[in-house]
Amino acid sequence: MTLIEDTRARLGAVGAWLPSAPLAPPPDVERAATRRLAEAGYRSVWSGEGPGTREVFAHFGDLLATVPDVVLGTGIANLWARRGTTAYKGAATLARSHPGRFVLGIGAGHAVQAAKLGEDYRPLDRMRSYLSEMDDATAETLSPVTFPRVLAAVGPKMLALARDHADGAHPFAQPVSHTAYAREILGPGKLLIPQQTVLVGNREDARESVRRRVAQAREHSVTVYLAGWKRLGYTDADIAGPSDRFVDDLVLWGDPATIAKRLGEVLDAGADHVLLTPSAPSFESTVETLLDLAAVVTR
Repeated sequence: MTLIEDTRARLGAVGAWLPSAPLAPPPDVERAATRRLAEAGYRSVWSGEGPGTREVFAHFGDLLATVPDVVLGTGIANLWARRGTTAYKGAATLARSHPGRFVLGIGAGHAVQAAKLGEDYRPLDRMRSYLSEMDDATAETLSPVTFPRVLAAVGPKMLALARDHADGAHPFAQPVSHTAYAREILGPGKLLIPQQTVLVGNREDARESVRRRVAQAREHSVTVYLAGWKRLGYTDADIAGPSDRFVDDLVLWGDPATIAKRLGEVLDAGADHVLLTPSAPSFESTVETLLDLAAVVTR
């Protein structure tokens, strides 16, 4: 069995993506929540790093050591936080200690993060060189450790890089329709692990959630999300509205049975493993919503 085949088997269909800062709880609360999600049937739990978060490899080392029998994934380890050599060493340390339980998701972050370091923001070039650094570190290791690495890829060039130089892609904040688009570029042999927002409620609740996401993307100049939405055919008016079509594509909303049905559509479109993130005001409510949905989405 190849690394990708083994990872698909371990991940199954559904995992959870939990918020980091500013909603991240104390470590003991996060450990308990991760354990409850695993016991409820979620096959993986992911979280990322950004301003104000814990360092991702130390963070996941703690979780892997204290929460057994669940795969953990970084969504994402930010390449501006460390060199590629260091990322390889951190990931290899976790993978060696916890075989089969760690997936490294890597992302190029956003322009504001590069600017703080005095760097030009050329995400594709930076990611390509970063992966080369990781590969060089692997080659220099006497007993290299293999682990799956997926890229936070949205656009066609980053998806192609994920296809050619990684084990797949972990798209974030994209509509359901992005899954088929990404699978066509990746081909059948690579992992596709999208994050998907869910909301137990009606379309107006979902619309308000989308408004907040669009406002955050614009406030922080997250152009990759805006460009990704437009690439799929959404106009400025769709995004600003937001239109019914855009809301329905960006959020799996409704009652639990409806959410489960739409989750099936994402899997049918080519996702290997879908990471659910409830639109919720706190870490605790995020976890409780995931637990409430578990009976219908993890079976």
